[in-house]
Amino acid sequence: MPVSTKSKSSNVLDWLSASKADILFEATSLNIDNGQPAIDHIRAALEFGAHAITANKGPIVFAHEELSALAKQKGRHFLFESTVMDGVPIFSLWGRTLPAVRLLAIRGVLNSTTNVMLTGMEEGLSFDDSLKQAQQLGIAETDASADIEGWDATVKLTALVNVLMGVRLHPRDVARQGIQNLAAQDVRNARAAGQPYKLVCSVRRTEIGVDAFVRPEQIPFTDPLALVTGTSSIVQFKTDVLPTLTITEENPGVYTTAYGMLADFIRAVAE
Repeated sequence: MPVSTKSKSSNVLDWLSASKADILFEATSLNIDNGQPAIDHIRAALEFGAHAITANKGPIVFAHEELSALAKQKGRHFLFESTVMDGVPIFSLWGRTLPAVRLLAIRGVLNSTTNVMLTGMEEGLSFDDSLKQAQQLGIAETDASADIEGWDATVKLTALVNVLMGVRLHPRDVARQGIQNLAAQDVRNARAAGQPYKLVCSVRRTEIGVDAFVRPEQIPFTDPLALVTGTSSIVQFKTDVLPTLTITEENPGVYTTAYGMLADFIRAVAE
């Protein structure tokens, strides 16, 4: 029998009460439709009086404002550094070291699975074989459709927009195109021509909000985005003060996401 979200939330609250937990680590799988049950888990933790730390993008995509307000009301932390680019301190960078800076645009390569696949195709593999390679490396899920169709990159971009730009953006408002229609030979030809394909995430402010897209683009080698291969990722920020701020993460290991949660833990208990 299916278990309702409410029941799951109640079970978490029962566990919090029984354990007298000070911190909840939330690491369930992403639900790209509504962010549940992770949102209810975090809400329960904050209502109980515990800090909430998550590696799940859903809560900041669908309920960032609500959960942040609840955390402030309860005098607790709601932290999520591991949700984008593993443990790279993107959110804390903006929240702590760049006050009064207006973020105008974001651009990057944020999905490891598609980047590994594109690299594999450039090296001579077929589309299917490059996917199998990504799965064997433990980077791609058995069902990698969320990566291949651009949903993972879209959700990550949406998370950055909601938190760093303060704009409410739903993943379905992002113009999304994955790599599923790219032929391996076209990928190889693009690299040989000096303009390799990358699954690019991009958003810019407009007069009425933001314009956001995720799509494969050919990028010249003069562009830093063209140089990231394998599991590496990159993000560029354009601001009213800093013309371009670029952060590159080269081939992170499985421990990197765990480090992001550890860093959030240290921050929560130290403040």
